[in-house]
Amino acid sequence: MRFIDSHSHLADAAFDADREAVIERATQAGASLVICIGASLEDAARARALAARYPLLRWTAGLHPQDAARFDASTDLPALEALLDAGAVAVGECGLDFHYDDAPRAAQLESFEAQLSLAAERSLPVIVHTREAEAETTIMIDRAAREGVTGVLHCYTGTLALAERALGYGWYVSFSGIITFKNWTDLELLRAIPDDRLLVESDAPYLAPVPRRGKRNEPAWVAHTIERLAAVRGISPENLADRTAENAARLFEVTPDAVRT
Repeated sequence: MRFIDSHSHLADAAFDADREAVIERATQAGASLVICIGASLEDAARARALAARYPLLRWTAGLHPQDAARFDASTDLPALEALLDAGAVAVGECGLDFHYDDAPRAAQLESFEAQLSLAAERSLPVIVHTREAEAETTIMIDRAAREGVTGVLHCYTGTLALAERALGYGWYVSFSGIITFKNWTDLELLRAIPDDRLLVESDAPYLAPVPRRGKRNEPAWVAHTIERLAAVRGISPENLADRTAENAARLFEVTPDAVRT
């Protein structure tokens, strides 16, 4: 099985003690590429440095909605632009999270809209976090579509209606280890995403799939998510891994196992 982990926080401090071993285990499990997420300016700088060191990694740059209370367009946007111009393959993780309300909703909307504009200017995809903000996310996706922006609804747990709205604009939908949990019941959603718009991810170090639930997650364990998703969709894990890898490579315009100079 060869797969792409489309969303992993390998720059997180949770991996500082054994990051190299984690990356080796991902390779041994079949990962041909891992998208290392920069969910803050600091994360993105670390992700960039890691990607320069490990050929398995590509990196992104964005501002997470839970940090939007500190968003300052005058300083954050120029810094983010510089990171995007340095080789990030996507804008994000960005979006809206009204579950915890760690940041004022107005600030989240301002930060998200600014990042969608950067994605439009640079013809980059966006990686969108959305939680309990479906109406607002729909409005933002509509606006993004008018500017030609595409992207992915990452670690998706929302409604079929929002997914179909995004799919209609050529977006992708990604599933994480959450779909292996006993309390996941929305099998219709898992079957509804077209083959050519489906992605898988670890979201490591979070949301380790069954049978690893409760442990620090890592990219190697995407294989468990693939097995669950393949079973629900009635295809082989190898087939699903191939399809989702092709989709991730298309979205992020990357080549797995590429030799870089």
